[in-house]
Amino acid sequence: MRVTVIGATGHIGTYLVPRLVRAGHEVVAVSRGERNPYQDDSAWTDVESVEIDRETAEERGEFGEEIAATNPDAVIDLICFELESAEALVASLRGEVQHLLHCGTIWVHGPSDVVPTTEDSPRTRRPLGEYGRKKAEIEAYLLDEARRNDFPATVLHPGHIVGPGWEPVNPAGNFDTDVFSRLARGKEVALPNFGLETVHHVHADDVAQGFQRALENWSAAVGESFHVVSPRALTLRGYAEAVAGWFGRDADLTYLPFDEWADRPEYDEEDVEMTEEHIRYSPNMSIEKAREKLGYEPRYTSLEATREAVEALIEAGEVDSSE
Repeated sequence: MRVTVIGATGHIGTYLVPRLVRAGHEVVAVSRGERNPYQDDSAWTDVESVEIDRETAEERGEFGEEIAATNPDAVIDLICFELESAEALVASLRGEVQHLLHCGTIWVHGPSDVVPTTEDSPRTRRPLGEYGRKKAEIEAYLLDEARRNDFPATVLHPGHIVGPGWEPVNPAGNFDTDVFSRLARGKEVALPNFGLETVHHVHADDVAQGFQRALENWSAAVGESFHVVSPRALTLRGYAEAVAGWFGRDADLTYLPFDEWADRPEYDEEDVEMTEEHIRYSPNMSIEKAREKLGYEPRYTSLEATREAVEALIEAGEVDSSE
């Protein structure tokens, strides 16, 4: 197939584009042209690159037309964050493509009543943040278009995406890389409450695998949404203990009620807000639907994915594992 990937040099596209090339697809990589993929891969020499600034093109009302002009059989949209953007793209691609695959997020679910959360869990609790609410609106629109108007759309929902080149959600539920440094060096780390809230990571290559499998299993994928996460979520406590163990340490953990934890000097306001959002959700997602219908099988566990990311941070000097 000829596949146009929008946002091709980001977290997911770094792994997805080479996967598609190796599978024999003809790939058009759409990006702003401002950065290279996170990982080098010889497959990029076989990719047609097109520079489009989505925001500018959408302001002109031309983005959908420019994507259609790449003559795709399928479009994979990794960077759609507004309902209006999705609507405009569908209008331009209707009758022109065999498949549109959209990157959603597990944040379309509010806090769960029963875990692991499945894709068809009743949406009785609204997503907590603006990002989740907007992604939920896009998902509802695309699936309605598929079911009512035969528009061939699929939505994939990643969890906390990790991989070499960026910071993973840490065992305190935020992005402060010093948490990894303290665990590696045997220093105290404070966790909110009893450390039993959960985070659910996924390696970017496993997200890419999910998109490839959805693309190549059209009849099972169209009109459906799928979680693409690791096989199991992690508790904050279990995560922290495992990270310390990577360095031959026992985790020195302190547990505090959230309000007391939020007053700790090592966490700034942004850290506190991020942790609160993550632990309010405490995501724990099922991948049985993707396994059954698409053959999705993650290569990485949550710990394997985060360890690879942390090792890259150590090599980059952003995490200190010295004595």
